[in-house]
Amino acid sequence: MFELLALFAVLAVGTVVFGMFFVALMAMKFTLKLALLPVKLLLLPVLAILVFVKLGVLLALGVAFVATVGAVVIAIAVVVGLIAAPFALFAAMT
Repeated sequence: MFELLALFAVLAVGTVVFGMFFVALMAMKFTLKLALLPVKLLLLPVLAILVFVKLGVLLALGVAFVATVGAVVIAIAVVVGLIAAPFALFAAMT
């Protein structure tokens, strides 16, 4: 019976120690977040500039890609038109 009581005492002490460890970790986490807040606030404008530059580059690449595809399609259409024009004229005359 004493062994069971000792087991429960050890479990209770372990629970209290674990709870205190958890509370200490949460306090350290809050302290670290509070200490790093000025650094975070200083880096937000840099992050905003990087995001805007990234969006600008992606937009420029997208426009360049669409323009390139459009130019290739127009060139292919001109070549097909030049090849098909005599056949279309011949078909219209018959």
